[in-house]
Amino acid sequence: MAANLPYLASPGSIKIALEKIKTAATPERVTQEFIKTKLQIKGGTGTAIPPFLKKIGLVNSDGSPSPLYHKFRNSKTAGAAIAEAIKAGYREMFDVNEYCYDMNDIDLQSLVCQVTGAAADSPVAKLTVATFKNLKIFADFNIAHKSPDLVQEAEPFSNTPYSQPPTQDRSLGLNLSYTINLNLPATTDQAVFNAIFRSLREHLLNGE
Repeated sequence: MAANLPYLASPGSIKIALEKIKTAATPERVTQEFIKTKLQIKGGTGTAIPPFLKKIGLVNSDGSPSPLYHKFRNSKTAGAAIAEAIKAGYREMFDVNEYCYDMNDIDLQSLVCQVTGAAADSPVAKLTVATFKNLKIFADFNIAHKSPDLVQEAEPFSNTPYSQPPTQDRSLGLNLSYTINLNLPATTDQAVFNAIFRSLREHLLNGE
């Protein structure tokens, strides 16, 4: 089935509209009155802008600005936003060649005719190419390819069980020194002292 690609009878009007959208306050609805009063695009040229913005995803079906509209007004994401809008509005062209935005005018028109079924000398095909090129002025496909939402994936979490290092083999001759503080009983019985130190020797020095 032939594609119905979006175009404007005055292709340059989208360039004017986008330049003014960047500076104008975001409306609740992108209406004819907004285009006429705030963007200063009047007559039939202005009338064609809201439907076109809906076709490329900058405006929702109810006329409210879409997330892409808001991204476009941010200088850091504007290029990626229009690149996404172009891919949405001209999806059939990207299905044939994902790098169609790099084509020269002749190849681009041939592609438009291919996906729309239009004649090679079709005025509509020429307007479609001209509209596409005016949009492309604002697009940055290099950023769009990196993904806007754009965040480096974290390293996958490893759930390998922790294994405790093997205990030191006593045969390695590990030498430890101890500092022992003793509270000795108040006695003069030598047998008591002998018993205390014998116990220390048996339990500490022999590792029992």
